[in-house]
Amino acid sequence: MKNPKILIENLMFPECPRWHGGNLWFSDMHGRRVFCVDLQGNIIETIDILGEPGGLGWLPSGELLIVSMQERRVYRWSGNKLHQHACLADIHTRQSNDMVVDKLGNAYIGNIGFDIHSGEAPQLTALARVDAQGNVSKATDSLMCPNGMVILDEGKTLVVAETFARQLTAYTIAEDGTLRDRRVWADLGKFVPDGICADDEGCIWVSACIHHACLRVQQGGEILDRIDIGRDNPFSCVLGGENGKRLFICVATNSEPSVTQRLKSGRIEYVDVSVGRNAR
Repeated sequence: MKNPKILIENLMFPECPRWHGGNLWFSDMHGRRVFCVDLQGNIIETIDILGEPGGLGWLPSGELLIVSMQERRVYRWSGNKLHQHACLADIHTRQSNDMVVDKLGNAYIGNIGFDIHSGEAPQLTALARVDAQGNVSKATDSLMCPNGMVILDEGKTLVVAETFARQLTAYTIAEDGTLRDRRVWADLGKFVPDGICADDEGCIWVSACIHHACLRVQQGGEILDRIDIGRDNPFSCVLGGENGKRLFICVATNSEPSVTQRLKSGRIEYVDVSVGRNAR
């Protein structure tokens, strides 16, 4: 049994973790701030995002891209100032969400697609693509809450967690960055996927948010490993650390902003695993 340890706590709703430059980056969505912390949990840098930060990723130039969820925009952080990189409002009908950025600077950005906190019924929605110059297009549509994403096969395959379809869906990435050949990468059955990350064997760690566990899944859907979180919920995860074998997990008691802002029970937990991810 793997028992996760706490890296940093007293957060509101940590999400979208990334390992970059020897440190852990993540968004505290309901705290409206992006954090960079070291392996001891010491805060190195913070960036304020009033529209609630979501997905994070880096351009080839080294500039950080940050999704502003409520504004449906992507900002570019130059190190001391935010610049608007793209507006997603023509593609995203509701708040934007997680993001993955490839080696060429193409960003694929999910969209919840409905008002998740008001009880509105889930609806099919679109995935946006933003190139390195900030040009916006529709990557694909008819997705049921596209959430966490990873790029596999040396940049040839995009896998997206369709939260309310309870599956991981794959696409082939064409040379021009468009998506084709939609297929089910893994049917997760009862498990609801949120944030995901991949390891060097091509398996995917899935944050099964309402089942209080992170699952290591191989293509086809077989579960190879499971990390139980306890009574709270894991909302995203990423591999990192000095050897790439440390799984960082974003945990919170609740996902409702009025609750998370009051409780501040969000935290980053971590556990060492057997298969890692080379530093990216």
